[in-house]
Amino acid sequence: MFENFYPELVYEKINDVDFKVLREKGIKGLILDIDNTIVPPHTKDADENAIEWIKQVKKEGFKVCIVSNASKDRVDRFNEKLKIDAIHRANKPAAKSFLKACEIMGTKPGETAVIGDQIFTDILGGNNAGMFTILIKPIDVSKEWFFIKFKRVLEKIIMSKWEQK
Repeated sequence: MFENFYPELVYEKINDVDFKVLREKGIKGLILDIDNTIVPPHTKDADENAIEWIKQVKKEGFKVCIVSNASKDRVDRFNEKLKIDAIHRANKPAAKSFLKACEIMGTKPGETAVIGDQIFTDILGGNNAGMFTILIKPIDVSKEWFFIKFKRVLEKIIMSKWEQK
């Protein structure tokens, strides 16, 4: 019943993502969320950790694209230092933007991993698009909007089922 909400892998933080495992799975491209995945929510600019992590991703040979529900201004500002492909107002979990990111990166859905902190946007959207999905534990939930906090309660229920499988 909940399988479409289940990630393939779960990591504490983005820095824990194992590139060797991704290569073994045939992954060539990474789709990234911004808020609570790469940086704490409402962080306007990419911090040093984000910049270094993206450099490492590229060095490891992966293509990368941001897919965010945030506004163009928000995504463009965050991406100023990273200078990677990005899609704003993605309407996640709809598959369209995930598939567009594959097109931009020149990857197929089966060669692409989605990395994000939300089951109902990142994981569901990636799974619906036929991609490998990785859930990152959110960096800071204290400043999230009420609706997202409500979804976090439902996510805990789903993840307890995932852990049982």
